[in-house]
Amino acid sequence: MDDTVVPLTGVDELDKHLDQLIADPTLASNIKLFDNVTLQLTEVNIPPLIPRLLPKITEILKQYQQDPAILCELAIKLLGPLTFTQVMALASEDAIIQAMRSPAPSANLLAMAVLEKAAQSPGEAAILATLKNIVANFVVQWLSAPQVEVGEKGSKVLGDLLDVDCAVRPAQGVSLNGQEIVLRRPPGQGLVWRRIFHDRDIYGSILSLSSFGGHHHDAEGGLSDHQITLAQGRLLRLLPRLAALDLAAITKTEFPDLHERFTGEVEKNSNDEGLLQFAGLRMINNEDLLMHLSLIDFFETLVSIQRITPFSTYKTETLGVLLRQAVSRDPELKSAIISLPERTVPEEANDLRTFIGTLIRG
Repeated sequence: MDDTVVPLTGVDELDKHLDQLIADPTLASNIKLFDNVTLQLTEVNIPPLIPRLLPKITEILKQYQQDPAILCELAIKLLGPLTFTQVMALASEDAIIQAMRSPAPSANLLAMAVLEKAAQSPGEAAILATLKNIVANFVVQWLSAPQVEVGEKGSKVLGDLLDVDCAVRPAQGVSLNGQEIVLRRPPGQGLVWRRIFHDRDIYGSILSLSSFGGHHHDAEGGLSDHQITLAQGRLLRLLPRLAALDLAAITKTEFPDLHERFTGEVEKNSNDEGLLQFAGLRMINNEDLLMHLSLIDFFETLVSIQRITPFSTYKTETLGVLLRQAVSRDPELKSAIISLPERTVPEEANDLRTFIGTLIRG
C-alpha cells in the first residue's frame, strides 16, 4: 500500500491571495481557489497548513468587507485537529468575539465551532468558563441571531459544554427512545454552569433576550418580536436536556430580582423559581399559537425525560408544583400531558402514565 502523501495543489496561490485580502479588505475572494484547496484537505495534510494559513485568515476576518463564508469554511476545516487551548493560542479573545458578533452567520458558526472544542474535556470547558466576555457574547448571539442554523448550533454547543462540565452525574447515562440525553462521562468541574447561572450579567441576558419586558426589546432598536420568540423557542428546546443534567441548577436562582424585573411578578419564595419555571410559566404569550405549541412540546419532552432520570423527592416535588401550576391555567396543555402516554412507545406507556399521575395529583 502506498502511504505517500499527495502534495496539495494551489496552496501557494491561496497563500498569495490571502496576502492580497489582508492588504485590501474590499477585494472579493477567489472562491474557486478556496474550493480547490479546501476539497483536498485531509487529517494528514491539514497540520502543516495551520500555522501557514490560519493566522492570515484570522487577520482577514477582522476587517473583511465581503461575505466571509468561504474564509470561514476553510478556517473550520483547519481548526479540525486542534484543541480549544491550541486555537486560543492562535486567535485572540477579541477575534473570537468579533466573529461571534458579526452579522455574517458563517462567522458566528466559526466562532461557535471554536467554543465547541471546549466541550471535548472538562479541563477545556473550565478554561472557557474563565473567559467571561466570550461566554457572554456567545449567549447573546445564540439567543438573538435571526438565522436558524446559528441558533441550532448555539443550542448544541451550549448543551455539550454544560454536559461535559456537569459536576453531577447519574450512575448511568440517560436515554429516551434510543437517543442518549445525558452522555456517560466523568463529572466535570461545574465552572461553565456557574458562569451561566451564577453570573448576574449573563443570567440577566438570558432573561432579557427571551422576555418581551426585557431591555433587548425593539423599543430602542433592539430585538423584534419575532427574534424574541426565536429566543424563547431555543430556550424551551434546550432546557429539558439541562434538567436531565442538573435539575436543581435550573429550578433555583440567586437573582429573584431579575425574575421580578423581566416577568413583572413578585414570586412568593424568592429563590424557589429558576430558569425552568420562568420558561414554563412566565415567558411566553399563550395567545401566540406557535409559541403555545412550543410550550406544550417543551412540557411533553421535559416529562418524558424526567420519567427516566434517577428518582429524588426534590425532582418529584419540584416538577409536580411546576406542572400543576402550568396545567391549571392551560386546559390544552393538561389534555396533551394526560394523553402523552398514548403517544409514546407501548413499553413505556404505563410507567409514563404513573409518573404523570404522581406529578399532577401531588
